[in-house]
Amino acid sequence: MIQVGIIGGAGYTAGELIRLLIAHPEAEIDFVFSTSNAGNRISKVHQDLVGSLDKTFTDTVNPNVDVLFLCLGHGNSVKFLENNTFSENTKIIDLGNDFRLEADKMFDGKTFVYGLPELQKEAIEQANYIANPGCFATAIQLGLLPLADAGLLNQDVHINAVTGATGAGTSLSATTHFTWRDNNFSYYKPFTHQHLGEINQSVKQLQENFDSDILFMPNRGNFSRGIFATIYTGFEGSVEDAKVIYKDFYKDAAFTFVSDDQLHLKQAVNTNKCLIHLHKHNGKLLVTSIIDNLLKGASGQAIQNMNLMFGLEETTGLHLKATYF
Repeated sequence: MIQVGIIGGAGYTAGELIRLLIAHPEAEIDFVFSTSNAGNRISKVHQDLVGSLDKTFTDTVNPNVDVLFLCLGHGNSVKFLENNTFSENTKIIDLGNDFRLEADKMFDGKTFVYGLPELQKEAIEQANYIANPGCFATAIQLGLLPLADAGLLNQDVHINAVTGATGAGTSLSATTHFTWRDNNFSYYKPFTHQHLGEINQSVKQLQENFDSDILFMPNRGNFSRGIFATIYTGFEGSVEDAKVIYKDFYKDAAFTFVSDDQLHLKQAVNTNKCLIHLHKHNGKLLVTSIIDNLLKGASGQAIQNMNLMFGLEETTGLHLKATYF
């Protein structure tokens, strides 16, 4: 069994990791680290685990676990690894943004590989250290990469994407309270969202000459989880031409599928899937991309990466049905 350690165990992404790992046939949770909850039962914080997990949070680590998941606030993974040493055999998967960009991928002799399986599955299989992609970045890249791979991103790309409240984490703020979110809608960080760095990086990895703008408007939705992204850009071919490009690009993808039907968010929530739909109008290709922000956008993709790193079937522990009704 793969022995697993989780750092930052009280947040949403850690809670989803735990929920998935307790049913994973090849993995076992060794410890869940949380300084603020040390000694408390995990099921007191993650109440969906009552009766499913008889463990407590700890403020000490086992440096010899097989894999370590870092579920810390952005910018805190480097600090944690500077203060805690693990075995050379311990693989690390960081769910934060500390190591996602090329300029940041080296740390203390370790090279972090960007963990989007649809982009570089073979590199992930050989990696010991993974930078798990961001949630918006995952949905948007999966909507764009087939065009980039075909060299067809030659105009500005316009993106409007909505995320659920869990995308903001567990800490309360003015825009996460129920009274603010309920029956409400807003944008934030217009054209400057932090995930644009990794999106541009991956696009240029496939289409080196890409020099247009990616114009991204992130929105807050009044639902708990999921991302619904609509992307449009110029495209000279027909929608059938686009479907051929997308279906060929994802023909071997375990979790990304092109649908001939229009999408709605409940098709993806509670799964590790990304669903994509294509529509053509007056020279513009509209790409709809939907994911669960906590699964394919975070914890599910992290376990997908763990499976690849340890030579397991990619879908192990991730056969999840959508919360459709």
